[in-house]
Amino acid sequence: MPDRERVRSWRPAVPGVAEVLHARFTEHAYPLHTHDTWTVLLVDQGTVAFALDRRSRTTSPSLVTLLPPHVPHDGRAASAQGFRKRVLYLETAVLPLALTGAAVDSPVVLDPSLGRAVSRLHGALAAPGEEFEAASRTVLLTERLRTLLARRGPAAPAPRGDLSLARRLRDLLDADVVAGVGLADASARLQADPAHLVRAFGAEFGLPPHRYLTGRRVDRARRLLLDGVPPAQAAVGAGFYDQSHLTRHFRRVLGTTPGRFTSRR
Repeated sequence: MPDRERVRSWRPAVPGVAEVLHARFTEHAYPLHTHDTWTVLLVDQGTVAFALDRRSRTTSPSLVTLLPPHVPHDGRAASAQGFRKRVLYLETAVLPLALTGAAVDSPVVLDPSLGRAVSRLHGALAAPGEEFEAASRTVLLTERLRTLLARRGPAAPAPRGDLSLARRLRDLLDADVVAGVGLADASARLQADPAHLVRAFGAEFGLPPHRYLTGRRVDRARRLLLDGVPPAQAAVGAGFYDQSHLTRHFRRVLGTTPGRFTSRR
């Protein structure tokens, strides 16, 4: 990994915050992936270009970008200078899934004061002994985000593909991320032609089912790593064949190795 690229991540003892991630990237480009949490992105330096639900966007320093769960997105530096970012992953218990449509419609929040609030929360999360302040700031932030999204109202999704079939396949994949399911088995269980199954999933979610499953496994692995599980055990516990299999996909998605992911250096 280039010297200028850094990633560190941890799970704070703060209800509602699944993970905190700080990163500096110049070359890494995130492929299309999803999370089962809300992503609150604050860019401190540079510009990030990303696509959310097939629409191209950019976000600049001091602006907060809110990416909802289960909606495919990618990300890359918009210039050779790269970017520096801080990210909060918020649980759906504190920010409901019902607000997804409003976030997809306008993910970048054009309010510098929100960026300052998120920055202060990151400061509290990174300071040992400041858990009470961090928890207080988290409650205020999530309340503010809920109010903001509720005012926008849900965006009406454009109909496309076989939604019922695609969602049933996603439910099938989510039911056992570790063991997974073969395409032939999924086809038989859903009573659908395999090619139609793959096309319907891609039309609805913007990425093929195998890449969706890999992304869910990477998410599971990062949580195991944050729990202190060694990379080799995290690989098997997340459904990868071995540590090298995990490392290959982990680096592709997150731009770092499992061993460096939780390093605070």
